Order: sequence, then C-alpha cells, then structure tokens
Amino acid sequence: MAGGERLTRLTGTVGGPNCDDDDCPNVYATEHGTFVVQGDAYGGFTVPDGEGLVEIPEHILREAVRALGW
Repeated sequence: MAGGERLTRLTGTVGGPNCDDDDCPNVYATEHGTFVVQGDAYGGFTVPDGEGLVEIPEHILREAVRALGW
C-alpha cells in the first residue's frame, strides 16, 4: 500500500463494542479494491517477511460485509 492512500473505514461505527480511543479492531477498504485489517497481532505461527496477521472478532467482519451491501 502506497503511503498516503485513502482508506474507507467499514467497521467500528454500527453496533460494535465501545471504542472511544480509536484502537478497536476495524476493516478498511483501499482505493484499489483490497482490505486493510486493524486488530491485535496474532502470534499463532510465523508468517513470511513483510506479511502479518491480526485477529479480529466475528462481528467486525459481519459489519464490514453489511457496509459493502453483500
């Protein structure tokens, strides 16, 4: 993802947990049709260099799907 790319926040606004300090799990859509996931780092196994995993609650993915109208 290029620096300064605009992200569209899909979650964290409807029916989720109390997230007053902006550090809750979220899903964002990029300008080129991919997704960025914000959440707690997952350490279940080692991923290749330059990649990462995050763990997010099911309701966050459901909210992102609703936001996309799927």
